[in-house]
Amino acid sequence: MAASICRTLKYLNQTTCPNFKGVASFLDVHFSQPVVIPVRTKRRFFISPSKINNEMTPSNQQKKARAAGVILKQEYFERSINISCTAGIVDPYIPPEGDARLSSLSKEGLKQRTEQLRQSAASQLAIRKIKDHDSEFSTKEFAVRAQEIFIEAHLALTQFNKEKLHSLVTERCYPEMVRGNRFKTLRWSFIESLEPPRLVHARCPDMISKGNLYGQVTIRMHSRQTLAVYDRFGRLMLGNEEEPRDVLEYLVMERHLVNPYGCWRLHGKIVPAWAPPKDPIIKTVMIPGPKLKPHEEFESLNYEVPKPKAVQWHK
Repeated sequence: MAASICRTLKYLNQTTCPNFKGVASFLDVHFSQPVVIPVRTKRRFFISPSKINNEMTPSNQQKKARAAGVILKQEYFERSINISCTAGIVDPYIPPEGDARLSSLSKEGLKQRTEQLRQSAASQLAIRKIKDHDSEFSTKEFAVRAQEIFIEAHLALTQFNKEKLHSLVTERCYPEMVRGNRFKTLRWSFIESLEPPRLVHARCPDMISKGNLYGQVTIRMHSRQTLAVYDRFGRLMLGNEEEPRDVLEYLVMERHLVNPYGCWRLHGKIVPAWAPPKDPIIKTVMIPGPKLKPHEEFESLNYEVPKPKAVQWHK
């Protein structure tokens, strides 16, 4: 840069311009060593990575935005919903106490029948709405179809066929059926129906808008079934495959009536308050035994398994 300035001034000295004569003599200086003239270039700022990370956090960005006068939109954390089914059972059916035990000829049985007839007015109105959207709906035939859906859904559950199970149960019922079944083996079978299934309750709730109707029908099913649950080691936890039991269930079937491609699916079960408690799960533990040598066998030692000591538990 300095050399180019000297050349320019020498050229002007040679020209006729009087103002620049003698200026080149002052600039014609010879240095023994090379002269380094610092020239300022573009200024670069260095910011430490820790400072960048601290400034880029959402909380710091919101503070800077508020300080600058920027109005931030309020964030709403909403739970997603599924419009293909409802989130629960609307106006659930209350089973009469002693159902499947009292005969209809007894005094208490006649009282139950009269109460059911009084409460059937709302169910009749709901059945009319269902028939308006589903012309093939029939109270007698639908009860048998609901029992078939129930059997197919439980067989798909034992076979871990998720695709078929999704087509037979709603999105609300699926996690309830699958929860806790990991690393377990299920053995279930439907033996016979003790009483023909019948429709006992019907409702037509709406969701989001007034015309978005859903049909919920409660089916009473009294049957004989077997159930056995094994853990991941093949040990029995609950039930017995060879011991059938009489089961009284109240199934809730649901369909999105407005959807022309909707179908009836299992939505849940109603467990009455007077139902007997479930059997406890059999938990197995490992009892430490004797250490065997390579040439020994457990049967030849005649080892007696110690029995657990009785312990008094206090609350």
